[in-house]
Amino acid sequence: MAVDEFTDESKSKGIVWGFGVFLGIVLFILLILGAWWGREPNTFNVQEEALERAKDTGVEDMPIGFVYTNTLAHIAEVLMHKPGGYLTNDVAPPGLFLDNIPSWEYGALVMLRDATTALRNHFARNQSQSTEDPDLSKAEPYFYYERNSWALPSTESEYAKGIEALHDYMNHLSKPDANGKKSQFYPRADNLWQYVEVVIKRLGGLSSRLTASTKRGVGKHQGIISPDTVNRKEDDDFQVQIASSWLEIDDIFYEARGASWALLEILQAIKHDFSAILLDKRAMNTVEIMIHELQNAVAPILSPMVLNGDGFGLFANYSLTMANSIARANAAALDLRDVMNRG
Repeated sequence: MAVDEFTDESKSKGIVWGFGVFLGIVLFILLILGAWWGREPNTFNVQEEALERAKDTGVEDMPIGFVYTNTLAHIAEVLMHKPGGYLTNDVAPPGLFLDNIPSWEYGALVMLRDATTALRNHFARNQSQSTEDPDLSKAEPYFYYERNSWALPSTESEYAKGIEALHDYMNHLSKPDANGKKSQFYPRADNLWQYVEVVIKRLGGLSSRLTASTKRGVGKHQGIISPDTVNRKEDDDFQVQIASSWLEIDDIFYEARGASWALLEILQAIKHDFSAILLDKRAMNTVEIMIHELQNAVAPILSPMVLNGDGFGLFANYSLTMANSIARANAAALDLRDVMNRG
């Protein structure tokens, strides 16, 4: 009996030990996958990507608008096919526990939506009463599908349809469709001005939220009083900057990183397809300033976590550094808007 009890006890210990080893291996694999999937995608060369697409589709001479549209399609493809795929709608580990990259994806997605809307409503229209392009009328709504749907239909399947519709528009830029109709792209100053107006609001909002994530000046009265209450001193007359929760600091930071990454690529494409009007308006340098500042905003991060030091302390303040770069890009965007709106 003693021998049997010893054998049973050994088997129990062996099962527990084996389960512990198995659990440790699973956790190790999840940690490795999480570190890999949690890396931000690199920037890409918009012209090289467009040339590769043109070669694959048999386009010899890329028409105006080809680079811009391909850049939008490729941004969406990066969101779908980067390591780990699209993580925002993941319901299983390790993607379920990775919140930084979903925030990054959301920032890039907002910029993608704005640029696709500008393409449909402005860049592809000759006048305000012109008929919209049928391919773009299909592409834009797909990118506005809810971003966290994992089934019936999934977010990826809807965005893939949007990418396909953008590719159809690119093909019809190069050659007519079955009805003999050819898509158009109009790189005019007024079209670009309307898109830059949206960019200014996006960058301004990101800069404000990043500043609210810092310890400097958080929660203080801004001293802005409405004209009709200039003689009143009550606290409710002041605009108050609400401090971001410390749990949201990294989410806001990575959302700004994703938005900066996508806008950087879009501006590179605009620099190519709108080069004639930018040179004519002497605004090329302004676009290059925006690009330079956004390149600074997506520079590699040396710390495994978002540091938000205070004043002249020991630690850097990542949110404030990002806010400064975005604010300078926003200032350049304001100059670009004024130049494009000037007769």
